[in-house]
Amino acid sequence: MDRHAESFLEMMAAERGAAANTLDAYRRDLVDYQEFLAARGESLLSADADAVRDWLADQAARGMAPRTQARRLSCLGQFHAFLVAEGRRADDPTSQVDAPHIGRPLPKILSESAVESLLAAARALPDAEGVMASALLETLYATGLRVSELVGLPFAAVARDPAVLVVRGKGSKERMVPLSDPARAALASWRSVREAQLDGRASSWLFPSRGRSGHLTRSGFAKMLTRIAVKAGIDPLHLSPHVLRHAFASHLLAGGADLRVVQAMLGHADIATTEIYTHVQEDRLVRLVQGHHPLAAASTGRG
Repeated sequence: MDRHAESFLEMMAAERGAAANTLDAYRRDLVDYQEFLAARGESLLSADADAVRDWLADQAARGMAPRTQARRLSCLGQFHAFLVAEGRRADDPTSQVDAPHIGRPLPKILSESAVESLLAAARALPDAEGVMASALLETLYATGLRVSELVGLPFAAVARDPAVLVVRGKGSKERMVPLSDPARAALASWRSVREAQLDGRASSWLFPSRGRSGHLTRSGFAKMLTRIAVKAGIDPLHLSPHVLRHAFASHLLAGGADLRVVQAMLGHADIATTEIYTHVQEDRLVRLVQGHHPLAAASTGRG
C-alpha cells in the first residue's frame, strides 16, 4: 500500500479512534482505488475528479451496490482531506464528484410480541446458557446497543448493578443508556453464575469466552440468536442483532419517546439517522388505517 494511505490509516486509528473493522474496510477501499489508478498510469497524488468518477463507474460495472460505492467515496474524501491537510495535495478531487443515489430502505422491525417470544425462548435455554442468553437479549432490547458494544462490555460496567449503563461507542465516544428492571434482573442472574463458567480463569469481560478476543464475538452471538429464533418460531433470516436494536428504537418512539432522547441512546451523531424510525412509525400507521378504518376499504372503490 502507498505510504500516504498507510499514514492516513494510522491517523484514523490514533486520532479518531476508528474501529478495527472500519480500518480494514478503508484499507480495502484504498488498495482497490490505488490498483485502479496504477492500471491507468496514475497515482493517489495525481488522480483528478474524472479518475474518481471512472473508479465509481468501474465499481458499478462490477455489480457493487450504490451504498457500497457511496461508502467508498466517503473513505476517499476523508483520505484526500488528509492529503490536503498534510500538504501532499492542493485539492480534493472527490469534492467535484456526486455520490451515487441511495434509496433509504426501512429497517426490519420486530413486533413487541415477537420480542417477548424471543426473550421467553432465551430464558428457556438450559442452565448457564439460558442465563447468559437472557442477559444478552434483555440488555440489547433495553439499551439498543450495537452488537459490538454489547459483546465487548467490560464486567466493571455492571458489577455494581447500575441503573444506567455507560457505553463506549464509535470513535471512543461515551454515552449513558438507562437499564430497565428486567435487564438489571437478567444481568444480576448472569453475574451470579458467570464466575463458575470461567473455570478459575480471570476475565475482565462481562461475557467472556476462550476465543482470541477474550469475549463473546459478534458471530457467536448471532449464532446464538439464530438458535433462539428457531425455538421462538421466528424466521432467523428476518432476525439479526441489529434488528433488535431497530426494535428498541421503534418501540420507544411508538411509546412516545422524544426523538432526540432516542438519538442520544443509540449514539447517532446525526439525528437524520434516527429519523428513519419515524418513517417506520408512519408506515405502520398508514397500514393500520388502511386495514381498520371503516372508510378505507370503501375509498378504494371510488372512481
